[in-house]
Amino acid sequence: MKSYFITGLLVLVPLCITIWVLSTLIGLMDQSLLLLPESWRPEAQFGRAIPGIGAILTLLIVFVTGLIATNFFGRRIIQFWEALLARVPVVKSIYYSVKQVSDTLFSDSGQAFRKALLVQYPRQGSWTIGFLTGQPGGDVANYLEGEYVSVYVPTTPNPTSGFFLMMPKADVVELDMSVDEALKYIISMGVVAPASKSKS
Repeated sequence: MKSYFITGLLVLVPLCITIWVLSTLIGLMDQSLLLLPESWRPEAQFGRAIPGIGAILTLLIVFVTGLIATNFFGRRIIQFWEALLARVPVVKSIYYSVKQVSDTLFSDSGQAFRKALLVQYPRQGSWTIGFLTGQPGGDVANYLEGEYVSVYVPTTPNPTSGFFLMMPKADVVELDMSVDEALKYIISMGVVAPASKSKS
């Protein structure tokens, strides 16, 4: 009985969580229907709400925005829009902070997580996986003696939250593991371990 119950959990838990995440995302994306006039919405056209229509509309808006932004006139419009935002003090700070993060995470040239690292955290002798995100910059670098690296240590099982650390490069170990493998390892709480690779 116990083995059947555990097997059932192993099958249903990932499936239920996947369905929940997808339904939540689709529900959020369906909010884009609020941008349409009421007479254009599925409730008015078909008499009831149709899940997923808003998600399709959201993807279409993102695609068209990207299409416009890649041509000459689109880039000029974006430059004009950003110049307007730059004149508003609070909005400017929020917009450009978010833009820097999104450019790093989503652009083809961005490298948000460059390498998987093994670091000692939260104390000596306790190890966890982190990701190299760059090197300390600005005035911070003036107070750090020696070579330091910027490290993001994600929490488990939700890697979208975590801790930003600046550590001596000598204290981190670069892993022969892809970022995707490391993320799976973290999300699974160590259950899904990457295949070991023999050192030459």
